[in-house]
Order: sequence, then C-alpha cells, then structure tokens
Amino acid sequence: MQVETSSSKYGAKHYPDGIRDWKKEGNYFCFYTTETILEIRVIADKIIRFRYAAEGSFQRDFSYATSDTLEESPIAFGIKEWEETFEIYTDELKVFIARDNLRITISDKEGKVINQDEMGYHWQHYLLKGGKIQYCSKLVQEGECFYGLGDKPTELNLRGKRLENYGTDAYGYQKDTDPLYRNIPFYYGLHHGVGYGIFFDNTFRTIFDFGKEREDACSFWARGGEMNYYFIYGPDLLEVAESYTKITGTPELPPLWALGYHQCRWSYYPDTRVKEIAKEFRKRKIPCDVIYLDIDYMDGFRCFTWNKEWFPDPAGLIKELAAEGFKVVVIIDPGIKVDTDYAVYQEGIKNNYFCKRADGALMEGDVWPGKCVFPDYTNPEVREWWSSLFKSLAETGVRGVWNDMNEPAVFEMGSFPEDVRHDYDGEEVSHRKAHNVYGHLMSKATAAGMKKYLMPNRSFLITRSCYAGAQRWSSVWTGDNVSSWEHLWLASVQCQRLAVSGISFTGSDIGGFIGEPDGELYTRWIQLAVFHPLMRTHSASNETGFNQEPWSFGPEYEKVVTKFITLRYKLLPYLYTTFWQYATHGTPMLRPLAFVAQTDVATHNCSHEFMFGDSLLISHVSEKGMQEKAVYLPAGNWYYFWNDQKYAGAKEIKVKTPLDEIPLFVKAGAVLPEFPEMQYTQQTPVTEMLLHVYFDDTEVKSVLYEDAGDHYGYKNGQYNVIRFKQRSTAQQFYLKKQFYINYETSYKNHRIIVHGLPFKPTTLVVDGQAIALLPENLLADNTVSFVVPRNFEEISMK
Repeated sequence: MQVETSSSKYGAKHYPDGIRDWKKEGNYFCFYTTETILEIRVIADKIIRFRYAAEGSFQRDFSYATSDTLEESPIAFGIKEWEETFEIYTDELKVFIARDNLRITISDKEGKVINQDEMGYHWQHYLLKGGKIQYCSKLVQEGECFYGLGDKPTELNLRGKRLENYGTDAYGYQKDTDPLYRNIPFYYGLHHGVGYGIFFDNTFRTIFDFGKEREDACSFWARGGEMNYYFIYGPDLLEVAESYTKITGTPELPPLWALGYHQCRWSYYPDTRVKEIAKEFRKRKIPCDVIYLDIDYMDGFRCFTWNKEWFPDPAGLIKELAAEGFKVVVIIDPGIKVDTDYAVYQEGIKNNYFCKRADGALMEGDVWPGKCVFPDYTNPEVREWWSSLFKSLAETGVRGVWNDMNEPAVFEMGSFPEDVRHDYDGEEVSHRKAHNVYGHLMSKATAAGMKKYLMPNRSFLITRSCYAGAQRWSSVWTGDNVSSWEHLWLASVQCQRLAVSGISFTGSDIGGFIGEPDGELYTRWIQLAVFHPLMRTHSASNETGFNQEPWSFGPEYEKVVTKFITLRYKLLPYLYTTFWQYATHGTPMLRPLAFVAQTDVATHNCSHEFMFGDSLLISHVSEKGMQEKAVYLPAGNWYYFWNDQKYAGAKEIKVKTPLDEIPLFVKAGAVLPEFPEMQYTQQTPVTEMLLHVYFDDTEVKSVLYEDAGDHYGYKNGQYNVIRFKQRSTAQQFYLKKQFYINYETSYKNHRIIVHGLPFKPTTLVVDGQAIALLPENLLADNTVSFVVPRNFEEISMK
C-alpha cells in the first residue's frame, strides 16, 4: 500500500500498490494488492460494478437503492492477461486494470476510451469522526459534459461544478444553493458523442467535483462507507438512463387522476373552505382532480388525527368531494408529538420505535407540533408499524399522501445530530450513514401502507426527500421555491435533471411556494407545468391572505390558465403512454435536448428546450414581457403546435410568444393521441379518441398505451398497446397500426386529423375499403379530418 504523507486532520491518503493475486468466480473478478481488494462484477454487457475494500475486507453488501428485480445478465465475458494490465471484456466493453496501481480504463470493444481513472481509487482515515473517506478520481475527456445528480438548481451541464448530497431543508433556496432535499449520487458523462453513467451507491455525505478543483479531473468521494459504483455504458444517453433505472427500479403506473391538475395551499381549512375551492373549479370549468390538505387538517399537528373543529366529518367531506370528481391527498410528517395521551406516540414508545441519541436518550426536536420524536424508518419493524398507521386514512377515503419535512428537518437544529443511532436493517449505524435515506425509507413505508389499504385501487405518494431508487414508490416535487422568474427557469432545469436521474414523476410548486406571483408569472408557470409529469399549484399562507388558485389573477389570466389546464387533460393519453414507457423501460419522461441529439454539440448546454416523451418539444417562456423567443430544434422536421407551421431542425429559430402560447412543437411523423375536453379524469367515459397525425415523408413510429387508469389489472395483461407507423410520400399518406388488445375501451371510433399534407386528397382507403372524402373532411391549412373504427389497421390517402 502506497501512503501519501499529509498534515490534513483527516490523516494521510492511501493508494493501492501492485496486484499480487487475482481470482474469478462466476461473473466476479477479485484483484488483491497488499491491503486493497478490487472486486469487479459484470452485471450486464454494458453494466460493470466496481467495489473496493480499503484494508482487505468488504463491508456488508447491502443497498436501499437497488431493485429486487435486478437480474445479472451478461451474455459473454472473460479475462485476458497482458504485461501491464488485466483486461475484462464483454460483448460491449473492455475494462483494463493496471497491474501496478489498480487504475481503471474502460473502452468500447473497438478500443475507444470511454472513462479513465486519473488517480483512481484512494482513501484516508476520517480521524475526527471514524471510518474512511473513500475517493475516486477520473480524467475529464476533451469536451466532456456532465449531467444528472437529481435536483441541483444550476445549469444542466455540471462541468466546472462541485456539488454534494446531504438532504437539507433548503427553504427559499436560490440558484446554485447546495445541497438540497434529494440525494441522487448518479451522473452522466458525454464526450465525442459517447455517453456513460456512474452510480456511486453510498449513503454517506457524497461530493462530486466535475473539474472545479482541477479542470482535467472529475472526482467523487464519501465521508464513510465504501467505494462502490456502477459504470453504465450507452453509448446513447437514453440507454444509460434506462440501464440506471434497471438497477434502481421502475415505478408502477400511477392512477390516471394523479396526472391531472392538483391544487394545494398551506392551508385549506375548515372543511367549508375546501368545499368552496372545489365548487369554484367546477363552476368556472377549470379541470382539476386533486385537492390537498396541509398540516392544519390535523389535531394540533398530530399525524393520523383530524381537527374536530375544522373537519368534524372527514369521511363525509371526502365522499362529497369524490362525488364531484376530486381526490384528497393529506400531508404526513415524520415528527410525532411528545404527548402521553396520543396513541401513535404511546405505541412508538412502548415498542422502542423512535430514534435515539448515542447515549440512549430519545432524539427529540421541535417541529410543527412542538417537541417531537422520530420513527427509525431504517428498522423494518418500524416501517411495518408505520405502514399500518395508514389504515385509518385509507378507510376515511384519502387517496394519496404527501410526505414532507423528511430530510429530516428539525427547527433550530436543522436536522438530526450525527450521533443519532439507526437500526439500518440490522447493521446499527450513526446518522451519518442513515441521513440520506431517512426520507427515502419513510416514503417507502408510507407507500406500502397506502397500497395495502387502498387495494384494489392505486394510491399516490409525493415525498420531499429521498435517495436513489425512490421512483419505485413515490413522486417528488422540487421543494420550497420562490415566486420569481429565475425559479421558473430553475423549475424546468430541476425537473429535467430529476427525470434523467431516474425520478420522472416530478414537478414544482406552480407560481412559487414563497411570495406572490403576478398573473403573468403564474400563467407562464402553468404553461410549463402542463409538460411536467406532476402538475401542482402550491403556495404558503401569508399575512395578505393572497390566494393562488387559477382564478386569482383576473379574467385575462384565468382564460389562458384554463386553456392550458384543459390542454393538459386533452394530452392525458399521450402523457400516460409516456409514463408507461418510463414504467416499462425506464425511459425518462422529460428529456433534455442533449439526451435526444447528443452528437449535436449545440444541444449540450440547452436548458430551455426539452422533450416530453417521443414527440413533444417545449421551450418555456422564462422572462417577464417576452414577446419572442429563440428556440433550438434538433435535427428533423417539426410542426409548431399552434398553427402547424413546419420547421427544419438542427438550427435555432424564433417564434412569437403571446400570453396565450408557449413554444410547443410536435415531431413530424408523430401520432399524438388526445382525449376530448373534460373537467376531471373520471367525469364521463371517453366516446372518441382523437389521433393527430403529423405528415412526414420519413418513417416514424408512435405508440399509444391504454388501461383502466386505476387498479392493477394491467399487471395481469389487461391493457392495450397500439403501435403506429407512418410511411408517407409527397403523393400518398400511409398509416399502419399494430396492436396488443386485452382491455375494452369505452370508445369505438377514432377521429383522425392529419396535419401538413403536401397534396389535396380525394380518396381515403381504410383497410382496403375506399371512401370518398367530402368537403367537410378537408379543413384549412392542408388538414384532413375523418372518423374510422377503433380497430382499423391501415389507412391511406391519395
């Protein structure tokens, strides 16, 4: 073992020396130096796990991030010995391990370097707090860009940044505030058109340096635990994203109503006020599916209770709201009030379920109820107990839960002291190791309880803090943001970053949680949020009594806001299909342009433009009074959604931005499904599904997924997958459909609207049967509209 002398209070830095022995067992390869062991595990042809034991013994191989369904599936792999290196190979990669110092070089099968150690793995004793600080440094390749790391509120490309993961209640955070709420130690590298990812599965405080300290080095390290990371090869960035989600897990499908519009405020009370809000939505014909109850619905902020004065009949209230098409989501925090007359506190004390300090005293801290204690969610017995507490809420009719304050946040203290002890599924650790998974495991237990007691219906969960893999059970939002134009831009960047970090089901507090937006800012935020998987307005109480409902800013803005929330509901078939792609393959719902056009260097720093799913490109209006905006379009042809004007991509264009429009483009060749207008997702059965088809003379594939929108029948095959292929020419339009059908929809017909035809058709042929086109079928702007049976297979027009 080579040792570097250091006067640092952390002790000397240690580096591995030469390899003395090695062995292979199945898909494991172990390399031994004087003290260090390197274990390389071939997970798949494009996924390699690297794990280091600093002083000859590994820690427990345990993770709260990885999916139980992860299967190791390498097709072919082996090892070769060379004079200076060992080479582990798969069908896609070559991993070279230097004999003299364990440094790693990873190339593709042609030998092109993808990722390369700089100093590689090294460590030092953490003399102040115990354990070891685990380091790894990589060379920055020419022109390399970096993405990922969850909710960081900074430029999309992380080159030149240093960032850390240590879940923090960052109230009123600003651009470049760090750390924030979530802890996602996963990043992407992109250089020379080749993408890869590194997932550093370590729950201690982790730090990532993307060339800030030294321009030619990218480093990541943790103040404890083990150096344990997965290398994921693309070469496409979207492939990396899918592989990362294969490791950390995919979500179940949410109920369709959870993709509708959510209205929240701190706080709606009493029950008569909640009813007024619901009534106002229906009266004004503004679509909405969800109303939230913040902490004031509880009795003295005691979780799992109701304020009997303000909510004397919660079941009756929820039933009344349900009759109008509203679902109710309630907040639950981790802090349990110290109160000997409070059943939840009594149970927790009796069974030793609450966190303790190092000397055995209860971990106590002030939160909303006053003095509180906190469940140890790292204990599986506590998680099971916590799950059981949701029975009463589910029986009352609550359909979703909002986990807040779970970084964990504690007034005055900020968070738990590091000496707090945790079970950690039998390991017994300090809070240093458990901090970044505290909220993660709270939400896991919450989700398990709601799922159990709401069966056969699907539940909904939203959490503020989490670790990698939380997408398996929860959505997130970007936290306590501010009513400002900068925060509108941050909302777009943060949601894109979270999506490519495995957590697509995300959104921001529309209009800002802190402060009061004007009508223009709120309207522009609504327009962006239409294209975020989670669409929720949320705002704080304030002395002026300002409300942040869609009608709060006057008729001019209400009209535009209503138009866009209505558009959200019309696009639900497309949004739900995109969620199905995410749940099935791990494909991010939101895709930065660098992830769909990575060989185009002009996209590498684009943050205003992003794709939602396969076919929609959005560029939100991010400045007050903006009347025109420059938009970068990737290669290909694009239709402007509002007027069908066609643009060629791989360049920047300019579009007008009146208040009632947002730059929105549809990929040429796409089939875009739409619902008719509705006020909530279960209002009436859909009688006709619209298919907007955008003409292009290249072959383009689209997909539509359908199921009941609730319950779990889809897991037993009760769903439809309809695949479209448009293959048209300048003289003929042609659309072919293939499908798996095992779910009976309420509609029998499609209204097909073909946009951008380069010719005026006279004949429509549906499954071989010619049908004359009438004048009413021929709309303006080269658009044709007609109705066909749902089970059609081929359509052509000449």
